[in-house]
Amino acid sequence: MNAVTHPRSLVLNSSRTVRDVIVVGASAGGIVAASRVFRGLPEGLDAIMALVLHRSPYASSKLAEVLERMSGQKISEPLNGHPLARCTVQLAPADMHLMLTPEHVVVSRGAREHSTRPAVDPLFRSAAAAFGPRVVGVLLTGAGDDGVLGLSRIKAAGGITLVQLPSEAEHASMPTNALRHDMVDAALPLDRMGAVLGALARGECIELGREATPAEPRAAPFRSSSRAEGT
Repeated sequence: MNAVTHPRSLVLNSSRTVRDVIVVGASAGGIVAASRVFRGLPEGLDAIMALVLHRSPYASSKLAEVLERMSGQKISEPLNGHPLARCTVQLAPADMHLMLTPEHVVVSRGAREHSTRPAVDPLFRSAAAAFGPRVVGVLLTGAGDDGVLGLSRIKAAGGITLVQLPSEAEHASMPTNALRHDMVDAALPLDRMGAVLGALARGECIELGREATPAEPRAAPFRSSSRAEGT
């Protein structure tokens, strides 16, 4: 097994590409982690946002309401074919995969992946295919390796990939496995993730600090520069 290494890039989005498609995946511990990420976003962020949480088909149907209260964002469980909405987090319904096309969402009871439905990989793959470099993939706490292959698709399409710092994750397997497979541009604490996502959605270049350990990169305060700077 390869040793866990820190991401090589300390500068995100040097091309100043607008990265306004944010896809997030999590498993165990994900309700709290995802809520913190979305609560940290700038108010009124103009972006397409989608979230997959591993969830039981028999669990409470009020997850969207719970996430709205905890995150401060509008959360919707879309129907198949629903037009893509900006400024709203599209949440994968129970026992259904969530995927994106350039115009609408696809909600499908396809085959389980990683023994679960919804799974993170279908969302990440579809976002990469539909939006290419506009995508930021975020993998949070969870057991297993769902989302790792999806992050590879996002990177291959020119997008940016982020994970939660494994040291603060309730279950570190998912972000750690992504780091092991070198699929990650940066690992960030949750309290900084929202600000970074906001800057990326505005097409800003982000300079991360250089403090990091080989096992877990630690994000120091960052500076962002908009495309208008220097003009």
